[in-house]
Amino acid sequence: MTTPPQAPSFDAVKYKQTTREQWQSAAHAWNEWGASLRAWLGPVTELMFDMAEIGPGDRVLDVAAGAGDQTVLAAARVGSDGYVLATDISPDILEFAAANARERGFDTIETKVLDGENLDVPPGSFDAVISRVGLIYFPDQQKALAEMKRALKPGGRIAAIVYSTPDNNRFFSLPVGVIRRRANLPPPLPGQPGPFSLGAAGVLEAAFRDAGFRDVRSQTVPAPLRMKSAADCVRFEKESFGALHQMLAGLDEAGQEAAWVEIEQALSAFEGDAGFEGPCEMIVAVGAK
Repeated sequence: MTTPPQAPSFDAVKYKQTTREQWQSAAHAWNEWGASLRAWLGPVTELMFDMAEIGPGDRVLDVAAGAGDQTVLAAARVGSDGYVLATDISPDILEFAAANARERGFDTIETKVLDGENLDVPPGSFDAVISRVGLIYFPDQQKALAEMKRALKPGGRIAAIVYSTPDNNRFFSLPVGVIRRRANLPPPLPGQPGPFSLGAAGVLEAAFRDAGFRDVRSQTVPAPLRMKSAADCVRFEKESFGALHQMLAGLDEAGQEAAWVEIEQALSAFEGDAGFEGPCEMIVAVGAK
């Protein structure tokens, strides 16, 4: 009897290696877009801090910190008696986080290269753990949440920001759809991380509860991406969105460029007299240890 072929499985190790390499490559560009990121994500970041009740003197762990925009905002919240540790899988992007902290005069910020699923920090040493659009990309989200919980003091809070559904985040889902079609990519495999992996109703909250967090609650808020033009949005995503580059890897240079041309055409639907406004909706959730 012929053994049926096994369905392809998601390779978490390879995914992490690729993710690290791509964020190493995109680190400079991501940092250069810092002002745009602040304008776009600043309000929802402050909401995350409010929900986590971050205040003066708190110790905060920032997981998947990137170039540290939200790290600096957290440091401003906790003040001179507080402390913020920024962690990321990419050493190069953390160098920008450290430089940004120094430039803004925050000596209460430290950086450490860490995989969010293996947080080498003392247990029970933080009042809050934050992750801004990072948890969605962990292959083992429950392992990451368990590590974050271990890092928290009793009563400490975890807070995360994720994208909601593809329909409500067309600034991102339209490019994903174009690339998936052009690269002949299959649907995401079960358990595969990605931008919308925690975006369906109740999924992020259920993940928090499954990890043992209590008093879980969430808010869904609009966070439109405003730029001068669709071309600017494409340049932003082309230069700094690692998830899209992973998807494009199977296309040659001409195929990749053709995909970006089609993406710009699709996104031009969101241009108006005031410029480009890409639909984006975020979910902010919080839970307590």
